[in-house]
This record gives sequence, C-alpha cells and structure tokens, in this order.
Amino acid sequence: MAQRAYIQFILDGKVVKVDDVAPTLTVLEYLREKLGRTGTKEGCAEGDCGACTVVVGESVAGTVSYRAINACIRFLATLDGKEIITVENLQSADGKLHPVQQAMVDHHASQCGFCTPGFVMSLFGLYLNEAAPRREDVVRALSGNLCRCTGYRPIIEAGCRMNDYGDPASWSRAQARDAQHRDALQGVAAVESVALNGGAGYRAPVSIDELACLYAANPQALLLAGGTDVGLWVTKQLRDLPLIIYTGNVAELKSLQEAGNALEIGAAVSLTDAYAAIVARYPMLTELAERFGSPPVRNSGTLGGNVANGSPIGDSMPFMLALGATVKLRRAGVTREMPLEDFYLGYQKKAWQAGEFLEAVRIPLSPAARRFASYKISKRFDQDISALCGAYAFDLDDGRIANARIAYGGMAAVPKRALHTEAALTGQPWSRTSIEAALPALALDYTPLSDMRASAGYRMQVAQNLLLRFFVEHSGNPAPTRMAELEAH
Repeated sequence: MAQRAYIQFILDGKVVKVDDVAPTLTVLEYLREKLGRTGTKEGCAEGDCGACTVVVGESVAGTVSYRAINACIRFLATLDGKEIITVENLQSADGKLHPVQQAMVDHHASQCGFCTPGFVMSLFGLYLNEAAPRREDVVRALSGNLCRCTGYRPIIEAGCRMNDYGDPASWSRAQARDAQHRDALQGVAAVESVALNGGAGYRAPVSIDELACLYAANPQALLLAGGTDVGLWVTKQLRDLPLIIYTGNVAELKSLQEAGNALEIGAAVSLTDAYAAIVARYPMLTELAERFGSPPVRNSGTLGGNVANGSPIGDSMPFMLALGATVKLRRAGVTREMPLEDFYLGYQKKAWQAGEFLEAVRIPLSPAARRFASYKISKRFDQDISALCGAYAFDLDDGRIANARIAYGGMAAVPKRALHTEAALTGQPWSRTSIEAALPALALDYTPLSDMRASAGYRMQVAQNLLLRFFVEHSGNPAPTRMAELEAH
C-alpha cells in the first residue's frame, strides 16, 4: 500500500500538512500551543465539560458530514483527511458574528465566557445538521457542555433562536456542503496509510488486510479507535504509549449492514452511527443511546472500542448479552466468531490471541413478540457512568417463559449474564409471583462491590427492582404509580 510520513487536514479553508506530530499530541494542544488558537479551552481534559469542543468535517460516501468532538482527548493524527473548525472560524471576514454567536450575545447566554466557545461549537454542529431544531434537540446537543455561571435557560434559548438571523456570510448550511467543500475534503481523504515515527510510532492502515498484517507483526502495539478512553491515559495518567495502530481509516471496519438476520457493525463505526442503526431496530433502547456519554463522545468513540475495552460498567454490553450478540475476531488471515459472553474471561481479560483484533459485532434481530428492555442507573441523567445497567430479553409460549436472557453491568468484574436467575424463570408462568420468586437467585449470579457510585447492597436491590420493573412494564397490566394516583384525584 502507498504510504506517507505526514498527516493532512483542512483548517481555515487551506490544506495543512504536518510531519513532525507526536502520536499522542491532542487536537487541543495543537490548536492552543502550536497555533495560538486559544478560543478552544481546556477545562477537564477528559471529555466531560465540553470547553474544548470543535467541529470536524469529513467526506462520507460523496457527502460532507459535520460533527462536534472533544479536542482535549482526540489525537491530532486521527484527524488526517478531515476538516477542523474552531470558534475562530465562525466570524465572517467583515467581523460579523455567526448566528450561533449572535444568539448567545442577544440572549445573555455568556457570563465569565470560559465555557462559551464550547457551547457555541456544540450549537454550531447542531446548526449545520438541523434546519429547525426543537428544544429537545438543543438540550441533547448541549448535554456534553457544562456552565457554572449563567445557568442553562439562556443558553438553551440561544440555541432555539439561532435560526432567526438568516444565512450568515460564512458557514451557512449550503456553503458547508457545497461542491467546493466536498471536493476539498475528498482531496485530503485518507486513502494512503500513514506512518509517523514520533514517540513509539503511529501507523494508520487503510485496509483490513494491512491492519491484520501490521498487528500480527506488532502484537505489543496499542489499537486505537476513537480515543475516548485512551485519550485519558495520556491527559490524566500521563502514560507513555507503545506503537499506536489507528483503526479509524480502515474502510472494512466502517461497514454497517444487516447480514444473516443480524445487524453487523464494524469495529470502527462510531457510537453515533452504531446506536442510530440499533435504535432503528430496537427503539426501546433510545434512552440508553442518548445517555451514553454525550454527542461529542459518541461522535468520536466506537461501539467496537466499547466492546473491546470490556469495562464492567460499559453500557453497550448488557443489552448485547441479552440479545445473544457475537463478536468477529481476526488474526492475520484467520477469522473466527464467538458469543460475546465467552469473550470476557475476567476483569480486563479477553479471549483473544496475541495479534488478534475485533473486526465486527453481530447483534441478532429479535422476533417481534420478544419482550426486551435495558435500563441504566446513574447519579446524573446525562453523561454519567452507570452504577449498574440491566438488560432483559424474554420469549413467552402459552403464558410461560420459554426463554429468558438477563445481563447486568456494574455487578461483577465483567458484564455478565444472570444464569441462575434465568434458570429459575425458564418454564415458569409469566407472572409477578414467578419474578419475585426468582429475585433471590440474583445473589447467586453476582457479588457486587461497593464503590463511589453505589454500595453492594444498593446494587443488588436495584438489580432486583429492575427485573421487577421489566415485568411490570411488559405485563400488559402495569402497576399504578403514585403520580397516576395523584392525577386520578
């Protein structure tokens, strides 16, 4: 494969080529320290506060896609072939503010100003993608941004009114996707592999065969996807990383298709795109999808990365375990497939060989009659790590439970099925009595820990309550709530 020793991207409408970039240099560091573009702020350095938000443009299937990301944990080298848009780009040449910026001014949505550029860029990403955003769209777009001064009402109001100002002199929706922008992005698109020699080295292959050969020859290397976890190893833990092999330019890993009555999601498909496809087939997962990180986190992170990381509190695994998902693994020229539940051997231990990597995740498409749900419990609604997450998939036959698959995250060292509880329920009548009788079996399946998020006792009680909630919501005869009683009177 053709190979080059530099990265290239578009900034300020010009192609920028960089050949002396360290593999772990973040976009934030590059903008602030190399270019002096201090509009992009560093707040948390872990992708939580949104002060560092920028928008990235990319050529996708002949069109242009724009998405907000966290610059503080995204490595610059991974933006090869893309466009970087910062808050400095929005003002027109004659000094006129962009509608997003003007709305923030007119609605008094900025006080100390530190968080303001990040809010502006998150709203700018929404502006480019939604001609008439609803209030809930604005709130969702800002769920990864924090402000400690003004309060959110005026910021949300600015987002709701940013389309009242007419088309801007620069960065209108039409201009952002015109032929000139499309051609420019296609001109820098990553069609050649990249090899950078700073640090321990950085490689970005563009085909799965190249990736397989490269990783088999360098099994000690670190496979990098979106960097929403690995970025913190650098910014928070100050770790030196080994050779980095970036998977985001491998075309085959970006595949998303239905195959063999399953949804097959390539390992480099973003969480945004993966969850959109999942929710289209399982709409009951809408809330879980919206509560996974924040839009900038989902725009960078990948479903494959979440699975390969294998965190015991990863929100994707419980529902996939309940649905019977499998993983496709590849080492050199050999591919194999295994149930997701067999992939996790212990805390941060997976059943793969040296030089083997995740190629895709396959999520079965359930029959229409299946009862299925997943619930996340956390201290905050938005952008918070789970205390626990439960998922349930039940098939009924003549009023009895023919098949039950139950899985939890946050209850053990790995995401794990509740096999004893499933066995206690299989063959039993679909009734509250059956569910309540099976609840003690959860103590045979899990021995949860106490930590800063929840105590062991709390986790066990909530795990039982969620199973009962699942029954109540899918029984056809939901129990009355206190709110319903108040409304009735």
